Amino acid sequence: MDLLIIGGTKFVGPAIVDVALERGHRVTLFNRGFTAAAARPGVETIIGDRETDLDRLAARRWDAVIDSCGYLPRVVRLSVEALRHSVDHYTFISTLSVYPPAGATNRDESSAVLSLADTSVEEVTGETYGPLKALCEVAVRESFPDSCLIIRSGLIVGPQDPTNRFTYWVTRSAKGGDAIAPPKEQPVQFIDVRDLAEFVVRQTETQREGVFNVTGPAARMTFGELLPIAAASLGSDVQYHHASDAFLREQEVGEFMELPLWVNGVLAESFMTFNIDKALAAGLEFRPLPQTIRDTYNWSQSQSPETSKPADLPEVREAALLRAWKDDRRI
Repeated sequence: MDLLIIGGTKFVGPAIVDVALERGHRVTLFNRGFTAAAARPGVETIIGDRETDLDRLAARRWDAVIDSCGYLPRVVRLSVEALRHSVDHYTFISTLSVYPPAGATNRDESSAVLSLADTSVEEVTGETYGPLKALCEVAVRESFPDSCLIIRSGLIVGPQDPTNRFTYWVTRSAKGGDAIAPPKEQPVQFIDVRDLAEFVVRQTETQREGVFNVTGPAARMTFGELLPIAAASLGSDVQYHHASDAFLREQEVGEFMELPLWVNGVLAESFMTFNIDKALAAGLEFRPLPQTIRDTYNWSQSQSPETSKPADLPEVREAALLRAWKDDRRI
């Protein structure tokens, strides 16, 4: 298969490239060249901006395209219109953030998505990210109504993750000692970037059509289940102290990023419990969780201490929270 990947140089993109090459496909990347990526034999790169340089793809043909970095509907619309006569199938990497954060549990692909009152908005923020992605999906479906695959991915984890959201719990587990954690019963959902890439490439190969929620694991998991697996996978003596939502709110702890993956209150029951039955039926598979944990840890140890960590609970802040938690329990 001749495969065009828009992006392909950061986290999800390289994982897709790896799987595509392993499965014998010919890969062409189209990107701005801003993110350094190791050259790989057999991978052609066309340097260009999808806003201004789509003409560089003219007179070429591919069996399929995987769009791994579309965020603005206007820009995605330019891409699909330029490629609709050059490719047979369009895969778009979207997000579960297209759904309202608060909603029913076990939401499937038929659930309502977010919208924007002003569709001219192009600033990507925490509030506009999901609605903009939903509009990107619309743009893809308009040009490829019968030959597009929409992947609504959940939290993506594993080696190369630039966010530190899942990696924090891996490295914190390895460190050992007393640690603060969200409530035991809070559900968590995530998918190894390599499992996501495998699913994306395999479905693109068969020109699968439709919308798929793609996250994991296959069965419901909570923090109370995840963290002991992390500790055991790394041979750690870490002792996690699960604080209540009320305590964390009182201490003004930031959700999701300051205390990574903590989602305040009942919101977790909708935000971390999406239905993935459709993807499982289509062949979504997961590598063993201990493998993801160990691989993530090994990668993390190769990173510079100065590497940016958007999600992180600093040691000083954690120590203060532990003291407050222990005092609270003594009252």
